[in-house]
Amino acid sequence: MGLETGIVGLPNVGKSTLFNLLCAQQVLSENYPFCTIKPNIGVVPVPDERLTQLKDCINPQQTIPTSISFVDIAGLVKGASKGEGLGNQCLANIREVDAIVHVVRCFEDDSVIHVAGSVDPVFDQQVINEELRLADLNTLSKKEAKLARLAKVGKKEAITEYKLVQIVQAQLRNSIDARALTLTEDEATWVNSWQLLTYKPMIYLANVDEATLQGQHNPHLAALQQSLPADTTQIIPVCIALEAEIMRFPPEERQEYLAAYQLTDTSLSQLIAATYKLLGLITYFTAGPKEVHAWTIPQGTLAPQAAGVIHSDFEKGFIKAEIITLPDYLTYQTEDNCRKAGKITIAGKNYVVQDGDIIHFHHHI
Repeated sequence: MGLETGIVGLPNVGKSTLFNLLCAQQVLSENYPFCTIKPNIGVVPVPDERLTQLKDCINPQQTIPTSISFVDIAGLVKGASKGEGLGNQCLANIREVDAIVHVVRCFEDDSVIHVAGSVDPVFDQQVINEELRLADLNTLSKKEAKLARLAKVGKKEAITEYKLVQIVQAQLRNSIDARALTLTEDEATWVNSWQLLTYKPMIYLANVDEATLQGQHNPHLAALQQSLPADTTQIIPVCIALEAEIMRFPPEERQEYLAAYQLTDTSLSQLIAATYKLLGLITYFTAGPKEVHAWTIPQGTLAPQAAGVIHSDFEKGFIKAEIITLPDYLTYQTEDNCRKAGKITIAGKNYVVQDGDIIHFHHHI
């Protein structure tokens, strides 16, 4: 689907190292501010145990996971909305992504430079969020001026949108992000069209030390958790340095090191899956001896549009969809066996595809 998640934060908090881990790419990652100038983009497979279960069941010729793109964006600093640092370029990069992973440093280490001189995750996240709000206020100021002219000549829709702009501006000035607003469907459509940075879904990644993963109290992490609104989507603690160290070992040895920190999987896998869910996406599967394939669609997608993700002709020529649940497929092993057991549901154009559906589409093209 081409969806992208931007990795943002102050300079030198671990964004590029995180990106390297996520994407298995060795982009430049050094201990100084503005190491990243141009955004790096990497496509990452979304971990899904259901895909593995289908693979083990069917033993296909190939297995293709769904994926998500991550964008490593240069560090923001105070004054970015006015062009400080690489502000204008960074904000433009953020405007192009669909969701944000906000990396915040929550560990002490004198050997790692902090752009503000001391570790203070509450201050750090406030700097970033305030710059995003100021950038949005700049955007809305231009929108307001345009709508005011249209409202004066009696354009009813412009009058309504103008009032909404003023409401959002007031909230932003009170340090309330646009994503926190309760909006009607029409209002949400307008706000989405404005491409506001604070309307984008956000996950916080707390870059912690090893002691935190072993259960030691981390005052920085606790302060960050207390400073964020109660409805904050998610805070994921990750020791980026430790994860980087573990990834250097052969795959067969990694589980032993994860177990030492009471981890069943890398925190990065959790981040990828959480980001995927944050975007409101689900997965359906196509399965057979040649290929088991995971496909990404938004929640609420109808069967013809889901078929169109595979090929536009499938949507145009959609006839019906045959649906099998994962438990049934794992029990009966093949589509033919599921058919004989009466475990296939026939769905038409109005069927809303569910997460985990295994689907065979019929079409006349």
